[in-house]
Amino acid sequence: MCLILFAHGAHPAYPLVIAANRDEYYARPSAKAQFWQDQPQILGGRDLECMGTWLGVTRRGRFAALTNFRDPRERKTDAPTRGKLVSDFLASEREPREYLEEVATLAPRYNGFNLLAGNVDGVFYFSSRSGAVQQVPPGIHGLSNHLLDTPWPKVARGKARLQAALANEPNTEALLDLLHDREPAAESELPDTGVGVDMERTLSPALIVSEKYGTRASTAVLFGDDGSVSFAERTILPGGDIGATVSLRFSLDRS
Repeated sequence: MCLILFAHGAHPAYPLVIAANRDEYYARPSAKAQFWQDQPQILGGRDLECMGTWLGVTRRGRFAALTNFRDPRERKTDAPTRGKLVSDFLASEREPREYLEEVATLAPRYNGFNLLAGNVDGVFYFSSRSGAVQQVPPGIHGLSNHLLDTPWPKVARGKARLQAALANEPNTEALLDLLHDREPAAESELPDTGVGVDMERTLSPALIVSEKYGTRASTAVLFGDDGSVSFAERTILPGGDIGATVSLRFSLDRS
């Protein structure tokens, strides 16, 4: 993922709301969102190169998502896949804080990352660059390729759009639409992450389009206070054209 917007404890009917864009090279193979055949409790897209995922939920209400921490100067060529950090949490029954504290001990093996894990009762966050597991306070939050709530333009605009969506009766269609902001940031607002001004500008919108790399999917999830989960994933095609949307609704397994 390159942008995760979420609201925890910020809406009376939806204790957890997620809207996220996955950015990746177009050539990297992936599967559309579905319940996995080998782990049928997990719903999400799947990276077919390493078999992990960038965002997923489970029938019991677990949620996890990941972004890369952008710092090309410290990239390891032999690091393990970060997508397994998401799928391993979803497949487990570990408490979110306990799981992230274990991940923290393993973090030096990986390229930089941010990891969210939790459920409607609490969302926890760990960054390999901050080194501490923290419980995210209630409210509207945003995460891109730096630390949680770093006010990059796409994060600030995305949080404002999410707040506006929550002011009405939120739905997955509206959440997907708010992720499709293609406006690049002004040069004065661009971060300096070591990739050069032109690439910073290319990567600055919520929805990224370039020759070989861009937004591949947008995902929206609504956890209702009645135990319902509404999940939608919209495919973004190379060039930025909008593809098909997968929509699923189910009730949490509370047995």
